[in-house]
Amino acid sequence: MAVTDMQKISVIGLNSTRTAFLQELMRLGVVEINSQEGVVNDEEWMPDIFRTSNSADVSRLEADLARVSVALQAVTKYDTTKQPLLRTRIEMGEEAFIDYMNANKTSIELSVDQAVSADKTITEAKTEINRLKTVIAGLEPWQNLDLPMELSETKFACTILGTVNVKTDIARLQTSVCDAVPSVVMEEVSADKQQKYLYFLCLKEEKDMLYEALRPFAFVPVTLAENKGTVKELIASYHNNIVELEENIQKQEEVLTALSSARKNIEYLYDSLCMRKDRAKIVGNMLSTETVFYFDGWMPKWSKDKVEALLKEYEYYYTIEEPDPDEEIPILLHNNSVVEAFEGVTSMYSLPSRHDIDPTKVMAPFYFLFFGLMLSDAAYGIMLSVGCAIVLKKYKPEGMMYRMFKMFFYCGISTFLWGALFGGWFGDFFTVAAKTMFGVDFAIPAIWFNPLEEPMKLLIFSLILGGIHIFVGMGVQAYMYIRDGHPLDALFDIGLWYLLLIGLVLFGFAGGYVPMLYTVGKYMAIVGAVGILLTGGRKKKGFGKITGGLGSLYGITSYLSDVLSYSRLLALGLATGVVAQVINTLGSLAGGGIVGSIVLIVVFLAGTVFNIAINALGAFVHSCRLQYVEFFGKFYTGGGREFRPFARKTKYVKILEEDVEDGR
Repeated sequence: MAVTDMQKISVIGLNSTRTAFLQELMRLGVVEINSQEGVVNDEEWMPDIFRTSNSADVSRLEADLARVSVALQAVTKYDTTKQPLLRTRIEMGEEAFIDYMNANKTSIELSVDQAVSADKTITEAKTEINRLKTVIAGLEPWQNLDLPMELSETKFACTILGTVNVKTDIARLQTSVCDAVPSVVMEEVSADKQQKYLYFLCLKEEKDMLYEALRPFAFVPVTLAENKGTVKELIASYHNNIVELEENIQKQEEVLTALSSARKNIEYLYDSLCMRKDRAKIVGNMLSTETVFYFDGWMPKWSKDKVEALLKEYEYYYTIEEPDPDEEIPILLHNNSVVEAFEGVTSMYSLPSRHDIDPTKVMAPFYFLFFGLMLSDAAYGIMLSVGCAIVLKKYKPEGMMYRMFKMFFYCGISTFLWGALFGGWFGDFFTVAAKTMFGVDFAIPAIWFNPLEEPMKLLIFSLILGGIHIFVGMGVQAYMYIRDGHPLDALFDIGLWYLLLIGLVLFGFAGGYVPMLYTVGKYMAIVGAVGILLTGGRKKKGFGKITGGLGSLYGITSYLSDVLSYSRLLALGLATGVVAQVINTLGSLAGGGIVGSIVLIVVFLAGTVFNIAINALGAFVHSCRLQYVEFFGKFYTGGGREFRPFARKTKYVKILEEDVEDGR
């Protein structure tokens, strides 16, 4: 339906013009270049043909990109200008971008160097500050020890520092140590919640005896000999170092704040390097000799004229041909503006394979209906559509974000329509507000019916809508059977199920209203069931033909469970209205008057934001679930590979092509 037709392209060109050609090909952005690894296996040709190695250039450009990325992160962190809610690419003409980069590249690179240097200085200073703080934390328990740390021993004596558990009996420890080493001098320097800090002075020859005496008390030695001066002097010195480092950090932060004005220029440089890196990497996918290069790939059929014109301009040899019937091709979806908004739902599941159809066009109307039915509040729908319209108009998102906002814009319209049909306007807020604030009765009637008062009516409608959804999915599968030359499969695997399921519905439900339909439904169901029983195992052999038919007929239980899955339309539709009414009721509990009115409005605003967020998320997730499980399961395989053309993939600048028009 809407999968773009692809063609294979093979090109042989001169190495002398390859760089210029690749720039033009990237500008077109319509050709996907295949990796040529393993393409040439003929030993006769291998000595003369090689894959172009561009790894040195790619590595250099990747290093430059990493450096620019560091600079961008640094200046962005200190950019105090107001940032937009959604960042979008800045539009700039191709020639204007090239001229701008040529004129400002040197100054931009200087800004990058300054930003990287400042960021490195800040990082190193913060690391050193953390180290010093750790050292200070280790020294603080010893600050009452008025002894230079470098004097850990003399000719005849030595000092020992260490810790014991805070619960240790110091008196017993001292007695035990003094009994073992009579000459020892001991002092408890300090204590905290975990440990006690002890100081010992003893003769050198008694050092081992002292350690032996301390062993029963789980004594842990501490060494501070690498430091010089008293502990208090060391702590003061380290604090001074920290102050100096923090002052240096502040200076570097001021540098980065000043450089934030060059942020846009650095972003331009980043995108320029990205394009150069992509061109360098793509060269590695080509085969070369000393004078020519070769590549093959894919392109959309609609781009043939543009690509041919470029190849003829460079006088390259090329072939463009249709893919083989069983060849896997990259997938590019192409739908009209409305259906395109729902392509994200398909992409999140899986792109169609070559032999699938694009399900988006068939799925989009149902997604539109299901989302609105689940959220089903007219005021919420207006808010959702207006919010998305503002974002689309003001911020101009691109790619998947653009499609999602556009989809939610349409879903907001659906929500408004269902809400108006069901009488949901912020739940029953206007009724509650009129009664609370003004003491009058006011209500906005439902155009169709109120689901909170008639839930069974909504349940029946949801199941009917689900049955239609499933039948459409089955119809798509029948179409694919016929398209692929298997009309009997369409008749036996889909047509007979139509007979059985429609017959059961007429037999079980419609007969009570039109007696003739009871009989018609009964015979339709019988014919369908017998047909499925006889044909369900037609592709099997022997006894499998019988069991296959029985197994196929047993599949009716899965159809029942599939239809029941659509009861979630009722559940989520009621949830939105119930939560809204609960919020409004809570807001009205403060009564009337000014205070009561203020409370009602505050509770209403907070509750509305919560209700929209939680139920819009639920509507999105469960609408997707109904498509992926109940609908796609009837006909869709997926597994397609996305078409990835060799194109400008920029993050910050959208380069406009004034002279290139889309030929689709």
